[in-house]
Amino acid sequence: MSDYAATRARVEDYFDRTATTVWERLTSDAPVSGIRATVRAGRDRMRALMLAQLPADLRGARVLDAGCGTGTMAVELAARGAEVVAVDISPALIDIARKRAPEARVRWHAGDMMDPGLGRFDHIVAMDSMIYYSAVDIAAILGRAAPRLGGKFVFTMAPRTPALMAMWRVGKLFPRKDRSPVMIPQTAAAIAAALRASSNRGRLAEVERVKSGFYISSALVYQGPTA
Repeated sequence: MSDYAATRARVEDYFDRTATTVWERLTSDAPVSGIRATVRAGRDRMRALMLAQLPADLRGARVLDAGCGTGTMAVELAARGAEVVAVDISPALIDIARKRAPEARVRWHAGDMMDPGLGRFDHIVAMDSMIYYSAVDIAAILGRAAPRLGGKFVFTMAPRTPALMAMWRVGKLFPRKDRSPVMIPQTAAAIAAALRASSNRGRLAEVERVKSGFYISSALVYQGPTA
């Protein structure tokens, strides 16, 4: 099994079997503990930051929400007029998304976020769905997307900061029973180097970092060589 496939299998097991209830609550309006409240607030800020990288009017645009989770980003993209395809590796999270937004103009799909059968897109967003992969795997994901991408691929990485590395080592982002697969802190430079090593001539830029207590994440924008 490749590194990408092995990581994807671990992520699927976590979200579809171990932590569905945790993430359903975290992404709702239900009260949560102090630690999870910081994660929720940070994710809200990151989502707004990522959306700000795309046009306010997305009418006529086809957008992929890669790793859509319970669907908050997908619903906001649809509200801007986009034709949204929302994909997640976890069928359980897709079921939650469908129930929460039954009238949203979103095509929900459980499966691999990089399935070429999903077609071409004007933009792709991937919020906290690539944080478990190596720089080489991230470069490969971007490379696979490039031929089907007309505009921006906006995604997040876990930045290699002292604070995040410390939290990562002691494993306190969530209580032990709810702990996620091991994320891999990255630098934009490492991902850019992996892109160059794969002969990918696309452009990568780090936009901004969001830090909210136990949530630390950086937004990046990739544009393929033909964008």
